[in-house]
Amino acid sequence: MNIVLIGMPGSGKSTLGVILARRLGYGYLDTDSFISQKEKSTLQGIIDTKGLDYFLSTESEIGSEIVCDRVVIATGGSMVMAKDAMEHLKELGTVVYINVPLNELRRRLGNYKDRGIAMKDGESLETILKEREPYYKKYADITVEYISGNDLEQTVDNVIEKLNS
Repeated sequence: MNIVLIGMPGSGKSTLGVILARRLGYGYLDTDSFISQKEKSTLQGIIDTKGLDYFLSTESEIGSEIVCDRVVIATGGSMVMAKDAMEHLKELGTVVYINVPLNELRRRLGNYKDRGIAMKDGESLETILKEREPYYKKYADITVEYISGNDLEQTVDNVIEKLNS
C-alpha cells in the first residue's frame, strides 16, 4: 500500500511526506522534484520556458506512470486536476488531503509568484483553491485538517491515526 498526499501548494505535503515515510519505514517520492530532475529545471523554469500546458501535461503523465509499493507520494498541488493521474494514484493507495486554510497558505508561501505554482496569469491562491478544492475532496480517502499550533510531528501523528482508523 502507498500513501498519496494531495493539497494546495504550501500545505506541507513534501515536508510531511518525508517525516511520514520515515516513521512508517516507507520510501518517499515527491512528484515535483521528480519533474524538476527529469526536465533539468525548476518548476517555475519549466512553466516560464515551456508553458503551463506543457507542465500540466508532464505532471499528469508522471502521475499516471508511477509504479511503487510502500511509498509516500507527495504530489504537486495541481496534480489533482489530472483525472487519469488521480485515478491511477487512488488505485495505488490511500489518498490523504492535507487541508490548510487560505490565510495559512498565504502566510507560508509569502510571495508565491516564483514558486512554480501552476496558475494562469491573473489567478490568485484564492481562485486556484476554489477551483481545486472540489477535486481534493473528491479524490481524498482521508482529510487531515490543519490545526493551528500543531507542529509537524503532531500533524504526522494525526495522519497516522486517521490511516489506522
